[in-house]
Amino acid sequence: MVTQGRAARTREALIGAAAADMDAKGFDGATLAAISASARVSMGALTFHFSSKRALAEGVVEEASAITRARTTAAVAGQPSPLPAAIALLQCLADLLDESVVVRAAALLARERPEAVPGWHQAWVPTLRRLLREADRAGELHQGARPVAVATLVVHLLTAVEVYRGSPMGEGLGAKGALSRLLPVVCRGIGTKGNVTL
Repeated sequence: MVTQGRAARTREALIGAAAADMDAKGFDGATLAAISASARVSMGALTFHFSSKRALAEGVVEEASAITRARTTAAVAGQPSPLPAAIALLQCLADLLDESVVVRAAALLARERPEAVPGWHQAWVPTLRRLLREADRAGELHQGARPVAVATLVVHLLTAVEVYRGSPMGEGLGAKGALSRLLPVVCRGIGTKGNVTL
């Protein structure tokens, strides 16, 4: 049991260090040596847990996906109807981008290495699409706002917010702040009058 606990702590330290290095430098700039040193783990221990940088990136995305599923499930629970639930999901994702280096790294990896690293988007896009289909059936979307198009818009919006938060223009604003500026405009465009409150 002690050995299993130590292995779990080592794996957690490596994922945290990898996320921080990848968030700061991207996948190509991150190195196993820097990750090993930051986690205070030998290179042998690193390669025991993760055979390559790609495997480590997949571990980061897997951890970020678990965090995201848990937080978004809680965020949408108890919302009065599907469209407010979809908005709560998006706000939750912005919070996670501000709070969690693991989630930020996974979002960056989804942009940089979509063909190599299974995407973080799979942790939340299916829920978003379901909520938007339900919102459409409930009459919460404008007649011309098709659920598939709205879901695509939301993915692009969140990607823009994620990139903007790391740019000089977005310094200090964070993902949540950037989203709060854009979300009212989007909601006015997709929701039927009076059914969206932020």
